Amino acid sequence: MRLLDPRLLRRARAVRVLLVVDVALAVGMSLLVLVQAVLLARVAARAFAGASLAEVTWPLVALAGVVVARSLAAWGFEVAGRRAAVDVVSVLRLDLVRARLRRDPTALDGAQSAELATAAVSGVEALELTFARYVPQVALAIVVPVAVLALVASIDLVAAGVMLLTLPLVPVFMWLVGRYTAQRARERWQALALLSGHFLDVVRGLPTLRAFNRATAQAERIATVSDEYRHATMGTLRIAFLSGAILELAATLGIALVAVVVGVRLAEGGIGFEPALTILVLAPELYLPLRNLAAQWHASADGEAVAERMLDLGAADDARDNLPQARSSAAPKSESACNNLSQASSGPAPDPATVGIRLAHVSFRYASREVDVLRGLELELGAGEMLALTGPSGAGKTTLLALLLRFVEPTGGRILVGEHDLADLDAREWRRRLAYVPQRPTLFRGTVAENIKLGAPAADDDHIREAAALAGAQAFVERLPSGFDTVVGEGGRSLSTGERRRIALARAFARDAPLVLLDEPTADLDSESVDVVADAVERLRVGRTLVVVAHRPELARRADRIVRLDRGRLLQDTAA
Repeated sequence: MRLLDPRLLRRARAVRVLLVVDVALAVGMSLLVLVQAVLLARVAARAFAGASLAEVTWPLVALAGVVVARSLAAWGFEVAGRRAAVDVVSVLRLDLVRARLRRDPTALDGAQSAELATAAVSGVEALELTFARYVPQVALAIVVPVAVLALVASIDLVAAGVMLLTLPLVPVFMWLVGRYTAQRARERWQALALLSGHFLDVVRGLPTLRAFNRATAQAERIATVSDEYRHATMGTLRIAFLSGAILELAATLGIALVAVVVGVRLAEGGIGFEPALTILVLAPELYLPLRNLAAQWHASADGEAVAERMLDLGAADDARDNLPQARSSAAPKSESACNNLSQASSGPAPDPATVGIRLAHVSFRYASREVDVLRGLELELGAGEMLALTGPSGAGKTTLLALLLRFVEPTGGRILVGEHDLADLDAREWRRRLAYVPQRPTLFRGTVAENIKLGAPAADDDHIREAAALAGAQAFVERLPSGFDTVVGEGGRSLSTGERRRIALARAFARDAPLVLLDEPTADLDSESVDVVADAVERLRVGRTLVVVAHRPELARRADRIVRLDRGRLLQDTAA
């Protein structure tokens, strides 16, 4: 059982600030606890001795002030923790997005979108509990018992010895139970991630499920997965309740032993009434921080599981920053090494409109597969040429585009841009010279104009309209309720596949990049939409180099060359 993942301390400044604030507040709280106990015992002792109200007025006022100060300190703990939690969650979210964009935009590590969303959104509440309550309680559990033991030792060494012997019972039981609780919290988080992923798949596939009359079966599957999550949650709660009872029993026994020892010594005259009462008042305060820590530990276990997963998904490799600026011509042996190297390179990127691109014996293998997707591929792309890639599914066409985009790096061979190895070029600079139209373009929530402007953030309205016209999108956009200001994407107006494809083409026109990569831009379109998209591609090729993955002959015939791939190898290379 540990306080926090060390990676949080290294990467989130808010955590370090929180720890400093918590320690400072804990020191103040410990002093307030001691003063409160002394004042309370003094007031009670004087009252039993027959003192009047006037004689205990000032101690009572001071006691009230201490109680208010403790309340303010507890409030400060809560506020500091929640502010730190917000900052930490923001850092983790940003790191997660940046790392996925930088290293795994194609999710080669198998991370599901539902898992990412669950970790970055639903995990916030668990992390807030960790930083708002658990971390401050750790500081109190360290400082307050030390202060109480020091004061009790100055009053009576025997009572202090009893406290020192019984105090370790609580943290020992907490450590034993905590080790098991952490594992159960991870299992609960995995069950939640499974439920989220399956539910997202079902929602996305509702039309298909209705078409094949399989909706009932999937509803039963969701119920099964939900039951698994319920069982995992209830198992964690059972451990929490059981451990809570054990820790309460340990603390109660400790307080009882202290009370017995102090009572016996008081009866024997070995200690005065006011010192004895002070010790009795301090005894619960000795165990209270540890009892509260144990209670908060179970709440923080979920937060730790979420933080670990977010850090695993979003942590950038530390070795990346220490890599040389260029690599040797030998290809890396692993995909992760390739991705790291691709970000470390910084050479200037040549213009693909003026120099050719050559794949020299390029091979690539996904980590989840046992055979290469591309096998020693030799291919040349001339400057200003339109190249159509054809072949059966799984031939490696989309993988070739991913290599050119530098989403992945070759596991063998090299990609040369002119005389430069693509892996030695600055990745960001290279992508500035590219435009990409995927098979299933993503429309983000925003207006049509904002979605087109994704390819050229600085473009003005006239440039956006011109790009839409060239892509064959202007006509249908102007028929929308608010034209280019119509909100599309998640929660916005739905668009057909052809309309989404034309907006993606408009992005490419707005970007005006010298190299354009298109992944089956006419797939799943009717004949009229195919003609519109094909005409837009024809306009797009002017002054640019195009690589088009094409199954339909209408588009392939417009290319300068048609290259057919089969099982990762070049099967045919002919003029169109």
